[in-house]
Amino acid sequence: MVGMFHSRCRRVMYLRLCQDRGQTRPLYCRINLNVPVLDRFFNDMDTRPDFRLSREALTVLLDLLRSERQHGWGSTIETLVFLFWLAWWPSATRSQFPNTPEDLEAVCRGFAGLARHRAFLKAAGAIDGCHVRIKPPSGPDGQCYRNRKLFPSIILQAVCNHQGRFIDTYVGWPGSVHDARVLRYSPLYRRSVYPPPGHFILADGGYPCLQHPLPLITPYKRPVRGVGAQRFNLHHSRARSIIERAFGMMKTRFRAIFLQALEVHHTFVPHVITACAILHNICLLGVGDIMALEDEHEEDEHEDEGEHVLETVSGAPCRDQLSAEVSALEEVPIDHDYL
Repeated sequence: MVGMFHSRCRRVMYLRLCQDRGQTRPLYCRINLNVPVLDRFFNDMDTRPDFRLSREALTVLLDLLRSERQHGWGSTIETLVFLFWLAWWPSATRSQFPNTPEDLEAVCRGFAGLARHRAFLKAAGAIDGCHVRIKPPSGPDGQCYRNRKLFPSIILQAVCNHQGRFIDTYVGWPGSVHDARVLRYSPLYRRSVYPPPGHFILADGGYPCLQHPLPLITPYKRPVRGVGAQRFNLHHSRARSIIERAFGMMKTRFRAIFLQALEVHHTFVPHVITACAILHNICLLGVGDIMALEDEHEEDEHEDEGEHVLETVSGAPCRDQLSAEVSALEEVPIDHDYL
């Protein structure tokens, strides 16, 4: 499919615009609209079937990437080729934390809305890891990329806000590495710049429950004892699952990430994943281009590991306090349409 699009785009004929003693020579000849993909794009048709982005999101992206080119296809065609590849190929970078008190409050209220409980008004993000299939490197090092499901992968660790927009990404560790170890070496953990004091990030049972250096609140382990702990886990899951839906939207929009192994060198995979995370954010933040999921996210059976790997202060007392608040307080009324 990619080769087909490349060969078709080569038929798009360009002439250069230049000036010769005050005379302007035509640089570009017309776009070959016999190419269906280009016909739909340049004639203002729906762009979702070809690029998995709405026309509004695509316009914002092209405006951000627009540049004056004196060679090549130009930024528009090159961007379309890249997006088409991400959408149809069979197949550590920080984003932006909430930077004002108002932005942080909006995120926290959003998570309370997702959880349907006021006890989660200090939740400032949700974290999880995602395995991206790759072609493993040759030699003995290739085995370390095989995860516990036995396919080679590179790990994306991401934190998202209440709308599913990524506010932190960390990419590159081999698939055999446990989530807690990836966390330990991430800038998010080592620099402790987010979340602000008094706030916490929601995580699944594959992570340790922490208070310091990074406040992470995980669900109670199975078997869950007591009605209070069960209720806490229910509300926790409602809020935390936004990160799984964020991964699901990326999976649906950019199929080359998840469906088959990326046909690029493993050292380049983090750049591709980071580009997809940025595009995902542009779609959500710029024009609210939410991608409907084509299938349900397959939730892993999380391993309860990591508590003894990290030199930390346990977050269990904080979790117990939140659990008590869940039992004592009423559920928050839903006044927003969250993802």
